Amino acid sequence: MSDATTTFFEDLGRTGHQRLLPRTSGTIRFDLAHEGGTDHWLVTIENGDIRVSRERAEADAIIGTDRAFFERLARGEAKPLSAWLRNDITSEGQFRYVVLLERLFPPPPGARHPRSLAPQRGPA
Repeated sequence: MSDATTTFFEDLGRTGHQRLLPRTSGTIRFDLAHEGGTDHWLVTIENGDIRVSRERAEADAIIGTDRAFFERLARGEAKPLSAWLRNDITSEGQFRYVVLLERLFPPPPGARHPRSLAPQRGPA
């Protein structure tokens, strides 16, 4: 397994609670195809608490892509919703989890938060 993919899922599992997902519960399985077969990663979210495993279990949403493209997602070089629109990833099940993926993946390399670009103002 490539470093960016493994690192992405290990970091996601280590995070524990995602404050951006406070009322979200469900499962997303990622099926990553490669020459030797398909790798499976299962992300379970319970009210924002995240667990990651390598199970090939039933899920509320199944995201499919090739492992090379997932590397781009894991590095922030591609965004999940745009990738779905271009058919770089496929989905089965509940579509709301495709939209939710935007919150799980890193921002593009070199991206800065809009507040860091705004001029600092003192009290009025």
